[in-house]
Amino acid sequence: MTQNFDEDAARGRLQSDQERVQGLIKELRDEGLDQTAADQVGDLSHLPQHQADEGSELFEREKDIAILEQLERELAEIEAALQRLDEGTYGIDEITGDPIAPERLEAYPIARTNVDSADTTSTDPSR
Repeated sequence: MTQNFDEDAARGRLQSDQERVQGLIKELRDEGLDQTAADQVGDLSHLPQHQADEGSELFEREKDIAILEQLERELAEIEAALQRLDEGTYGIDEITGDPIAPERLEAYPIARTNVDSADTTSTDPSR
C-alpha cells in the first residue's frame, strides 16, 4: 500500500509534540503535584486554615491533576502513533483498513481512523 503522507514529516511532528507534552508534564510535576497538598502550598504548620482557603487550594490542585491526566493521555496517544509509524500501520484506518486522509493526519497527527469511521463507531476523541 502506498503511503498518503510524508513519513519523515509525520515523525518529526509527533516527536516535537511528544517533547512539548513531556515538558508540560514535567513542569506540572515540578510545581509539586507529587507532594502532599500541605507541602505543595507551603503549609509548614499543618494547622487548620480557613475553609475558603482550603477549598481554593483543593480546587487548584484538582484542576492541575486533571490537566496532568489529560497530558498523560495525550502523550500515550502520541507514543502509540509513533509506534504505528515504526510498525508501518500509521495512516491506516484501524476500523476499515483504508488510508486516512492526508488532511486529517496533518490536522490531527494521532488519528487512528478517518472522520467517517470515527463518527459512526465511537465517541473516543482519539479516533
